[in-house]
Amino acid sequence: MFDPSAEAMSPDERAALQRHRLWGLVDRLLAADGVQGRRLKEAGVAGGSDVMLADLRNLPFTTKRDLWDGYPFGMLAVPRDQVAAVHGSSGTRGRPTLVAYTKADLDLWAAMCARSLACAGASPGSIVHNAYGYGLFTGGIGLHQGGVALGATVVPMSGGMTDRQVRMLTDLQADILTCTPAYALRLGEALAEAGVEAPALKAGLFGAEPWSEELRTAIEDVLPIKAMDIYGLSEVIGPGVATECLEQNGLHVNEDHFIVEAVDPGTGEPVEDGTPGELVFTTPTKQALPLLRYRTGDIASLDRGECPCGRTLTRMSKVLGRVDDMIVIRGVNVYPSEVERVLLGSGKVRPHYQLVVDRRTPSVRLLVACEALSDGDPRDELVHALHEALGLTAEVFVLPAGTVPRVEVGKAVRVVSWEDGGPPLPGLA
Repeated sequence: MFDPSAEAMSPDERAALQRHRLWGLVDRLLAADGVQGRRLKEAGVAGGSDVMLADLRNLPFTTKRDLWDGYPFGMLAVPRDQVAAVHGSSGTRGRPTLVAYTKADLDLWAAMCARSLACAGASPGSIVHNAYGYGLFTGGIGLHQGGVALGATVVPMSGGMTDRQVRMLTDLQADILTCTPAYALRLGEALAEAGVEAPALKAGLFGAEPWSEELRTAIEDVLPIKAMDIYGLSEVIGPGVATECLEQNGLHVNEDHFIVEAVDPGTGEPVEDGTPGELVFTTPTKQALPLLRYRTGDIASLDRGECPCGRTLTRMSKVLGRVDDMIVIRGVNVYPSEVERVLLGSGKVRPHYQLVVDRRTPSVRLLVACEALSDGDPRDELVHALHEALGLTAEVFVLPAGTVPRVEVGKAVRVVSWEDGGPPLPGLA
């Protein structure tokens, strides 16, 4: 562990620490007199000591809309001249979501990413091949500074230039790989195409997009590693909010800095542990942009049981999908990751696929584009498996190898909409 005193703290100690830090957060939000502070006052909260952990569920939510309405610096809780850096989302769903950091926030972020790398078995002296993108996106710089904090050697590759990535992996003998799961697959394929191996690799931290256990198996088939999930979002801090350990049985949430809840996406009421719900985070130690009960839109479940690794932190499941990623096809709700589990679990297709929502007529169709592993035609089997697992009738198109786009930079695009014109992929009808 990077910080055993925090990661293996007793539940009672952690609750006391969270309560104390929550009080400080509430006082700071009230003093800043921004949208969060005004909502607290409207809820009858006059000071931090008015709030116990059990009361958190009764406090108002914060949403991405609040960040958009306060763009770019309207939700700061510190003077503008204390902002040391700005990061944010890519803006793929509209305008970017910007998040400010003080120097202390950056130090905290580095420590959380160092914890994540240690979860994957990295240690001082490890060589971390970092193929997350660098820039406003938090992935690359977050894992970079975490590696430095851990005492590792960081190779700041960023995304793309796959041939050069292969060269650096083999020449520098990295033992830890960090990138999106889709790009990990691409690197595994590229190593095979080049006829080289990366024998020093032992583990990878893959995040920034939901991915299934079946995709984990596919990654571990093409790379000599243990593939682990890392979770975070720029609004909360970036990667390092939660990470799988070598046990691969849930992501440990760094609860001393991020208080986690799971709520019903519709009602906002808490759901039982083990039940999928929308993740909600409170950030009691962030300075520049602290958030109270931030609704992430990510769907996962929580598990407070013990982990054999010795960490006592609550674990979250892999993210099942996002509230706004849910596809509705003729009244059936489905997340892309659910389709992924069926496709890759069949053993009939390559780990590359794309879902096309055909909206050209009032009767919306779901088209599943994939590539077969062999010369057989698995379409009928996959149509049946999707219907059995999801209650959904989809049309499966088995395309020639290499037709489904591979990811070189950024996140995998799993769903596209077909509104008019020609098909988004050749071979669809």
